[in-house]
Amino acid sequence: MKKVLITGASGLVGRAVSDALRADGHTVEPMRRASGSADSGSAITWDPASGRIDRDRLDGFDAVVHLAGESIDGRWTAAKRARIRDSRVVGTRLLCETLAGLNSPPSTLIAASAIGFYGNRGDEVCDESSSAGNGFLADVAERWEATTSPALEAGIRTVNLRIGIVLSSRGGALPRMLLPFRLGLGGPVGSGRQYWSWIALDDLVGIVRTALDDRRLIGPVNAVAPGAVRQREFATTLARLLRRPSFMPLPAFAVRAMLGEMGDALLLTGAHVVPKKLTEIGFEFRHPDLASALRAALAER
Repeated sequence: MKKVLITGASGLVGRAVSDALRADGHTVEPMRRASGSADSGSAITWDPASGRIDRDRLDGFDAVVHLAGESIDGRWTAAKRARIRDSRVVGTRLLCETLAGLNSPPSTLIAASAIGFYGNRGDEVCDESSSAGNGFLADVAERWEATTSPALEAGIRTVNLRIGIVLSSRGGALPRMLLPFRLGLGGPVGSGRQYWSWIALDDLVGIVRTALDDRRLIGPVNAVAPGAVRQREFATTLARLLRRPSFMPLPAFAVRAMLGEMGDALLLTGAHVVPKKLTEIGFEFRHPDLASALRAALAER
């Protein structure tokens, strides 16, 4: 059994990973953002913006799962872009430099990244050897991963999980899609030809569990299902499961008008990402196809 430190433990993925690891018998400790007098005396805290971290309490963990980062939702003003970037780059640098200097560092670091690394790739199939793309998210993801280098250089096996669209009715993108689809207003976004590379929440948890123990996983790992689909097919599948039509288009100009750069980057473009490294080690997806993943997500409580 392992002693595991988790950042971002209060988020959708962090909660699911924490619950699963505790169920497996591991000891899980969240690292929380410092909040002055509200902090519990027993909590491990950090404040990346000021460079403060409970260094003395990080010795002795077997593994660290780093999931913290500012939500990318909302209009990307200059201030929002800075928070998205700094919460990942500055926070990860502080954590990794601290871990590298410990007397008893963890043997494994699992650090979140995103398939935004690949940018808009059209019909190109991207595996872990593919180059970084262009654009704000690609730049952030590339820098995000680069800041884990102090941990890797210190001998900590470092896994950079490039996470796709996480499918869960408990949070993330899916709950925001459900109301319009249930009203019969779902359909293709823009051309509908852009690829959406996704992962069921419980498969993402399974990938983290596997990465804790399987030393064959190191460096970038695409945390996506093998069944990437075009957005039009995603809409058709979700509508069919909800027994609703899926013909109402959302034009590209409307997406840009409502959401600006965020809408362009997240809804109108995409990449066909494949989980090559996971396939090579024989990882078994519980939900390799979209219909199975969506059924599981819609059944969540």
